[in-house]
Amino acid sequence: MRWDAMERILVVDDNAASRDLLRAVLETPDRTVLEAANGREAVERILEHAPDLVLLDIELPFLDGFGVLREIRSDPRFARLPVLAVTANAMQGVREKVLDAGFDGYVVKPIRASAVRKQVTELLESVRRQA
Repeated sequence: MRWDAMERILVVDDNAASRDLLRAVLETPDRTVLEAANGREAVERILEHAPDLVLLDIELPFLDGFGVLREIRSDPRFARLPVLAVTANAMQGVREKVLDAGFDGYVVKPIRASAVRKQVTELLESVRRQA
């Protein structure tokens, strides 16, 4: 986490309305929200902007969320980047699959703004404590 700069969160979702909603929930005067609409774009944004946290939809075109996570985790610079899975799939076992894959948390659509803010705040504070 950069102490001299604004926090950056990357929201990755192929649905523009979902990205807009997450931006509205997360953007603050000291936090900016970046966006990507597919898995390939997500990897590019992460490499280019080194965000502090990523909210990553699981079902994406070109490269799904699991593929994005594997790709960024293979780069030592992003091995500990906090990544929250975002999915409409709330079936039994999905949460465990997501956490076993290495995601740091799990958000179910439709999102609850307060729950998302809480998870994001907790993850960012955890990163600050580890720095």
